[in-house]
Amino acid sequence: MKARESDRTGFVERDGVRVAWQVYGDLARSDHPSVLLLPAWCIVTAEMWKLQVAFLARRTRVVTFDPRGNGLSDRPEQEEAYRRQELARDALDVLDATGTRHAVVVALSAGNVQALDLAAGHPERVAAWVAIAPAILGLGPFPEGRALALARWDEDTGDDQGWGRYNRYSWIRDYPRFTEFFFTQVLPEAHSTKLMEDLLSWSATTDGETLVRAEIDRRPRAWALEEQCAAVTCPVVVVHGTEDQVIPYQHGVRLAELTGGSLVTFEGSGHVPHGRDPVAMNRLLDGVLSASTQRGLRRSRRTPVARSRGEAG
Repeated sequence: MKARESDRTGFVERDGVRVAWQVYGDLARSDHPSVLLLPAWCIVTAEMWKLQVAFLARRTRVVTFDPRGNGLSDRPEQEEAYRRQELARDALDVLDATGTRHAVVVALSAGNVQALDLAAGHPERVAAWVAIAPAILGLGPFPEGRALALARWDEDTGDDQGWGRYNRYSWIRDYPRFTEFFFTQVLPEAHSTKLMEDLLSWSATTDGETLVRAEIDRRPRAWALEEQCAAVTCPVVVVHGTEDQVIPYQHGVRLAELTGGSLVTFEGSGHVPHGRDPVAMNRLLDGVLSASTQRGLRRSRRTPVARSRGEAG
């Protein structure tokens, strides 16, 4: 049994692709803004937030959704269906479908690309942005092995060892072995057995071919990263573990600099501090919610806003 079952579920559909969403908690019981927990990569489902959902839903309304390519969402077979703008549009469609005007947006790893697109392009929908271990290309260099794998992702190197497995052909040849390797890098901390089991279980509900399609907009390219970060006006909190083996800690430092945000360091943590240290992460999120609530109250005192009946925050 889950610690917290969803109160509402549904789908949004666009161009024949359905994306499954979940809502937890009742906004009417809280003055906090809603929370949108974005999907990371389609290698996992929205269940990756289970330790945050149970805590946050007692305080506010929480919205999650499964990414294209996993969970209850569809697995389109065209690469174009996974483009960056499609993923950002999914988040906006889910906000609309759940009646969520604006939310504190929380993202892990590659989910921060969507969060950046929302915060910079749709500032009225984002009350604050919590960026955990941001995997946004352009934030800085990678260690040699990881950098080589990224550069050679689209060629069949025949190297199915270590970071050589981070390769489209290796994923298709032996997807289970890739996930086993990848999650050992995600979880460098000792005593991570249960979280490892969860990650492998969630990854088993998709496949290597889908993962390849979902990489279409994650290859290096000339995104105007600095200009986009400068367009972010909401408060930003960047959370990064010092022992992250997937995304270097300095990438989090750089995102905080570019957005004018604050940096919270999790000493000794790997790539998923919200899973390995949920109590500390949940306290941090509660603090962000409280601060966002106070900002909203100050704005409402200055400028009363008419709201339609039943409209969610």
